[in-house]
Amino acid sequence: MHELVYLIRHHGMLFVFANVLAEQLGLPIPAIPTLVVAGALIVSHDFRMSQILFVALTACLLADSVWFFLGSRQGIRVLRTLCRISLSPDSCVRQTEGFFERYGNASLLFAKFVPGLSTVAPPMSGATGVSYLVFLLYDTAGSLLWSGAAVLVGVVFHRAIDRILSSLANLGTGAILVVAAALLVFILFKWTERQQFYMRLRMARISPEELLGLMNDGAAPMVLDARSKRERVRDPRTIPGAVAIDLEHLDKQLQEVTPGREIVLFCT
Repeated sequence: MHELVYLIRHHGMLFVFANVLAEQLGLPIPAIPTLVVAGALIVSHDFRMSQILFVALTACLLADSVWFFLGSRQGIRVLRTLCRISLSPDSCVRQTEGFFERYGNASLLFAKFVPGLSTVAPPMSGATGVSYLVFLLYDTAGSLLWSGAAVLVGVVFHRAIDRILSSLANLGTGAILVVAAALLVFILFKWTERQQFYMRLRMARISPEELLGLMNDGAAPMVLDARSKRERVRDPRTIPGAVAIDLEHLDKQLQEVTPGREIVLFCT
């Protein structure tokens, strides 16, 4: 048997644990492929489902607990730090706060299915002041749903996955290069997307000093407070004259703005 397949089959639990832990800690290393392959190997009796789920759950709870306690101690600052290093910073804070406003800690049940939300949800939960026991119950259920779904996909499509593994085995060390190249392409794509977002943000940005100057000159644009309701309660400070808006109904609210008037939005 080829060395690559040997490593997957005989050290699979270590691979599953390390991969899931790395992803949940925030590294851009998707764990779903590992869980799917592990699920496929259940059929050939190399792995047991109980083993895979236990290892994946342990990794999830370990990483999520670290983020939960950081969130409970550092509050929203941890979330902002995570979103600055996130590969999808444009939706990081807004998406997380939106989920928590709508579903509360029950959002932990499906957070891991949403790209970018998996790592950010635990510190957000900690920042809201929920007890660790409540967090642990929701996070355990959500982790089992997420890992169980991936493993089940592997079980159902085990024949196709076995063929892919055989092809990788035939590639030899080239298989590692193929996987590494695919991961590198993914990271480069997300990095490029991130840089384009920051470029658009810089082009459309106005400094506080510039806005104050416009307000003092009597040519103030319409200022819209685009923060979430939770954030406005947490920090009631705002720009004088700013109008609070709900992004879900932004189009409707913008229809009420005088045509031709400049608009400035600020958020978290």
